[in-house]
Amino acid sequence: MISRKIDQKNIDRAKALIDAAERVTIICHTGPDGDAIGSSLAAAHVLTAMGKDAKVVIPDSYQDNLRNLPGAKEIVDASKYFDFACRLLNETDLILCLDFNEPRRTGRLAEVLEGSSAPKILIDHHLDPGLKADVVISHTDMPATAYLLFRFLCRLELFNLIDKQAAECILAGMMTDTGNFAYNCNDPELYIVVAELVRKGADKEKLNNILFNTFSSNCLRLNAYAILRKMELIPEIHCSLMVLSRDELNRFHYTRGDTEGLVNKPLAIPKVVFSVFMREESDCIRVSMRSQGDFAVNDLCSEYFGGGGHLNAAGGEFYGSLDDAVAHFKSKIPEIRKRFTSKKLNYK
Repeated sequence: MISRKIDQKNIDRAKALIDAAERVTIICHTGPDGDAIGSSLAAAHVLTAMGKDAKVVIPDSYQDNLRNLPGAKEIVDASKYFDFACRLLNETDLILCLDFNEPRRTGRLAEVLEGSSAPKILIDHHLDPGLKADVVISHTDMPATAYLLFRFLCRLELFNLIDKQAAECILAGMMTDTGNFAYNCNDPELYIVVAELVRKGADKEKLNNILFNTFSSNCLRLNAYAILRKMELIPEIHCSLMVLSRDELNRFHYTRGDTEGLVNKPLAIPKVVFSVFMREESDCIRVSMRSQGDFAVNDLCSEYFGGGGHLNAAGGEFYGSLDDAVAHFKSKIPEIRKRFTSKKLNYK
């Protein structure tokens, strides 16, 4: 038995919208991760089982290991089929928005999403939801949107429609957004849900191999290069900084997902409290941060890089050169140092 955290009014309103819809379009954020893809596919499986015409639309491509999840071949990638993706959003009866808090997180689809007359349901676990939706189910204490989705489906009395395929997608989302249950995972009810998903047929060992133990040779070489050549330790703020330029990424034939989890590696070093990873993209510098204990990297990402996230896992963006992004971060060292002197932080 798990607690009933979602407000009943939201459940009632969402149920009415879903019951009235024949066509449902599911959308997530740009650069979809395991939680975004897993929760989207799980929702599609359950809605299809209800007799709905459910389609998953993503703003751009995602990492290869997630393509093994059930239903992934049916995903509509707007970076390849933009007009079709727009048509789905405009002609649908209901839009289910998963794992993002603001329209801008959907990239090129933001204007279409906001302009669609279809009612919207938002299910997310990030801070400060800014999407105008008919139903907003936002719980920042949830470690993954997939976990929140499971609870939502149960409250809709759809537990029996979660089959093996949907269970694997939900579990994949939970595993990836907690680093395989390494962080943001102290909620005991999380493991009750894991047990239920395994009973449904989800193969956790298989998912572990697919999601965490499958790498190309180029991916391994890129990660080794980053740690060996590009990891800088900044002891005065208990920080590790890694930076990869576009040329360096291209040298190792980088594909989306090749640096997934790289930002976590330096946290194994004693007295490294938080890790920063910057990656040069075509339009901006992507910034990822991870931390341990009660050091809040979501505050740093929000204040310095216009982003956000969770206490121990967050991200943001910088518009300018890679050198400027590094200089910008290092200019904040005196401010960050004060965080360690102003209060006692718990960390390894």
